[in-house]
Amino acid sequence: MELKTKITAEDGKQEIFITREFDIPLNLLFKAYTDAEIVGQWMGTNVLSLENRKHGSYQFETRNNNGDIIFKAHGSIHDIIWDHLIIRTFQMENTSFPAQMEFLTFEKISDDKSKITIQSIYKSVEIRDQMLKLPFAQGINMAHNRLEEVILSITKQ
Repeated sequence: MELKTKITAEDGKQEIFITREFDIPLNLLFKAYTDAEIVGQWMGTNVLSLENRKHGSYQFETRNNNGDIIFKAHGSIHDIIWDHLIIRTFQMENTSFPAQMEFLTFEKISDDKSKITIQSIYKSVEIRDQMLKLPFAQGINMAHNRLEEVILSITKQ
């Protein structure tokens, strides 16, 4: 099955591009990245903090059924332009991966269709290549599928 979320990584570059079109309006796609409750639902994580402002920060944590932390990430929000752009860092805790820079661009395609493009920049080509060896593409595709499901269920309420 073809993944709806596309990952593009050119050889020799420190960046990847993640793109996905959604059958949801732009304002709801942006809300899916800025509303802590919605983020927690589609990411399947606890949103410990999410300050959607310039110089803000965020922190996510996922626990298994035993209560053990299996994923923790945090970052700083450098800039935010509502319904258009989020510039932030992203760092997974308890891993060897250093922080990466992310530019999330939101685009309106039509009244009920929108697109996100995420440019992630890594410290080195080697680190980017290590990240791509993880089941990264499948994971982000599953998360984006869930994002669309969550937003569609909210709009039907």
